[in-house]
Order: sequence, then C-alpha cells, then structure tokens
Amino acid sequence: MYRSAMNSTTHKTELLCLGFPRLLAAILAFGLVTACKVGPNYHRPPVQTPTAYRDASGNPQLRTQTASYADLPWWQVFQDPKLQDLIRTALKQNYDLRLATERINAARAQLAVTRSSLFPQVQGAGNFSGGKEATFQTTYNFLTLAADASFQLDLFGRLRRATEASRAQLLATEAARQAVILTLVSDVASDYFALLELDLQLQITNGTVSNQIDSVKLTTRRLQYGVATKLDVLQAQQVLDTANATVPDLERQIAQEENAISILLGNYPHEVPRGLPLVEQNLPPEIPPGLPSSILERRPDIREAEQNLIAANAEIGVAKADFFPQISLTGSGGGAFGRSSAFSSLMGSQIGFWSYGAQVSQPIFTGGALRGNLRLAESQQKQALIAYLQTIQRAFGDVSDALIGYEKFHEVRTRQQAYVSDLQESVRLSKLRYQGGTTTYLEVLDGQRSLYSAELTLAQARGNEYQSLVQVYRALGGGWQT
Repeated sequence: MYRSAMNSTTHKTELLCLGFPRLLAAILAFGLVTACKVGPNYHRPPVQTPTAYRDASGNPQLRTQTASYADLPWWQVFQDPKLQDLIRTALKQNYDLRLATERINAARAQLAVTRSSLFPQVQGAGNFSGGKEATFQTTYNFLTLAADASFQLDLFGRLRRATEASRAQLLATEAARQAVILTLVSDVASDYFALLELDLQLQITNGTVSNQIDSVKLTTRRLQYGVATKLDVLQAQQVLDTANATVPDLERQIAQEENAISILLGNYPHEVPRGLPLVEQNLPPEIPPGLPSSILERRPDIREAEQNLIAANAEIGVAKADFFPQISLTGSGGGAFGRSSAFSSLMGSQIGFWSYGAQVSQPIFTGGALRGNLRLAESQQKQALIAYLQTIQRAFGDVSDALIGYEKFHEVRTRQQAYVSDLQESVRLSKLRYQGGTTTYLEVLDGQRSLYSAELTLAQARGNEYQSLVQVYRALGGGWQT
C-alpha cells in the first residue's frame, strides 16, 4: 500500500514538473513582450562638416572630386618593394599592434560576460553517499542530483543597455586597432623616406668630398707651377674640411633612423634594406582628397570616438534602470535515488522534487547614490560627445595642414631644384674663368660652398615632399587596410 502511495505521489510530481516549464515559458514570453529599454536611444549627432577642405591654392578641382587618395590601399600608394616588405613586417610584428589586437580579444570576452546576463543561469549539483549501519547490519547507497536556475527579467532594459555599451566598446577597440595600423603604416613610410633623404645627403656629401679632393690636388699642382697661391689651396681645403665634418653626423642620423624603423618592425636595431633612391620614388600627379563628409567613415579615430559616445549613451539607460524594480525568477529541481538492504521496498523508488519562486528588489533609500550615478553617466555622455566633435574638428585640421604642406613642399622642391641647376652652371663657369685667369679662386670657392649647401637643402626638400605625401594619406584616413 505504501508503494502505491509513493507511485501516486511520483505521478503527481511528474505532472507538476511538466507544467513548470510551460509556466516559466509563459512568464518569459510576458517579460519579453512587456519589456522596454529606459534611457535615450542613440542617434548620430548632427555635424556641420565643411563643404571643402582648405588648401593653399584654392584649386576648385580639389573641392569637387568624390574619389579620395585614401581609397587606395597602402601597397598601391607606396610602390617601393622594400618599403612594402617593411610595412608587411611591421603589421606582423609591431608590439603596439599586437597589444591593440589583444585588447580586442579582451573586449570581445567582456561582451560575452555582459551578454550572458540576458540568459538563464543554471547550476547543477550532485551528491552520493553510502555506508553500513552496524546496529542493524544494513547497507545503503544514496544519489542526489539537483539543478538550480535563476533568470533576471530585463523589464526595463538594464541588461540590454549594458550589452549595448559593451558591444560599442568592442567596436571602439576595433577602431582603435585600425588607428594603430594607420599610424604604423604612416610611421614606417615616413621614417623610410627620412632615411632615404639622409642617404641622399650622405651621397651628396661624399660626392662633394671626392670633388674637393680633386680640387685640392689640382690647386696644389697649380701652386707648384706658380699659377695659384697658397691661399687658393687653403680655401679649397676649407670646403673639403666642411664636407668631411658633415659625414659623421649624417652617418649618426642614418644609424639612429634605422634603429627607429627596426623598433617599428618589432625587431632589435639592425640595418634596414633600401629600395629605390629618393630621386626615383614615384609621386602621384594629383592628390584628390574626396568629399569632406567621407572622412567621418574613413578615419578610425572618428569611428572610435563615436563608438565611445554610443557606449556612454547606453550607460545612461543602465543608470536609469537602477531606479526601477529588479525581478528575478528562481527554480530548482532534481531527484533522489537510493537503496537500503533493510528498507529496499521503501528506498528503491525514485523521488523527484522541484520548486520555483520569484524575487523582487526595489531601491527605497540610497542616500542619493542612484541619482548621482545617473548624473555621472549623463556627464560622461556629454564628455564623449565633446570628444567626438573635437576629433572631427582635428581631423579636418589634419587634412588641411597636410594638403597645404604637400603643396608648399612640392613648390619648395621645384624652386630649389631650379636654384641648384643655376648654381651648378655658375660653378662651371667660375671654374672656367679661374682657369683662364680672369677671376680669383674665391669666386669658385663661394660657388662650391653655395652649391653644396643648396644640394643638401634640395635633398631635404625632397624628403619633406614625400613625408608630406604620407601625412596627406594618413590625414585622409588611408593606410589601415590589411
């Protein structure tokens, strides 16, 4: 008769267990239908972008072209094979980029942690015990299995807003990584052109040294034949000494520039291979900046600032949801399985059990903590908005500075190149006049000094032109494509 009662109880328990999931599903469905999200929904702030980039010439073509120089991937912009190899190595090994990538993994993991609160949390437990009773000489074995579940109803969107903030932070981290790539590609290219500039200056200096050695020898022979004076020899030696003194300083700068590039590549300092010399590097015939509005989507720092704004906006919803009740559903269930040699008929059965409940918590008095937390979230959102607008403003300043710089450095280089050509012809004519006895060696010396200085300036102007090209590409948001 007892077994019959136990079977009846077990049957009722099974029926109740079958009804519990339906009840839980109904509650969840009701929660999803009636749930809302407090706090402001994000809308991109209106930004009045300029109708055109400010450049130095006011060229109307730069104001109407929709294509942008930054649309090109970096391997099409920088066509030197050695430079491309350096950039590829940096993208693989640079420590800043590796840190940025790992920050993405951390942000992705944080999103998974935050998002998990939207789902029920289930934990299981089990217990087994056995033994022997000495008095009654009985043995027993018991196995208990249980599971506990809890689920927080997100009626006011607190968890969804927190997930929205974490997702925005992940996207901001990804944009930050793209900003690191943009900076890395630009820095490698800029340092490479600076290295080629120093190589050119060293080449010019070594050429000047070689020419002046010949000039000193020639002047010395003329002195021996009574055609030149001792002063002519000393003046020729001065130009040689000046060039010789410049060589060690240029070699120092070259070695330090190579070290800087090596660090960008994630290597220890070592020699950097060169490709085309600076005078053979390609320059684009024109640099279309594209539409000013496109910079909002292309520059990763602007996208990062906007995602930070989205995250801060969502945190306001989290702070507002803290004012409302938090409702959690709990449930547990399981079964006990056992057998005893003395009461085998009693303990041979399976006993099931379950329970459920709900918990509601409502802040009543917090001493102003909730309101202060809301004001903090609103202030942080305003700060993120200001930072977003400031980033856009700085981006347009970067583009304008880069366009003006490239145009003016190009103008400086072309004019300096013409000046060097004039000096070369002047030095040639002054040497002929000196050899003909119609002028002193001082005229030749002045021309050589001016030519040497002008050639170094021309090399620097070439380097500035190429580095300003890199800055235009970077300012427009190009270079982060992998």
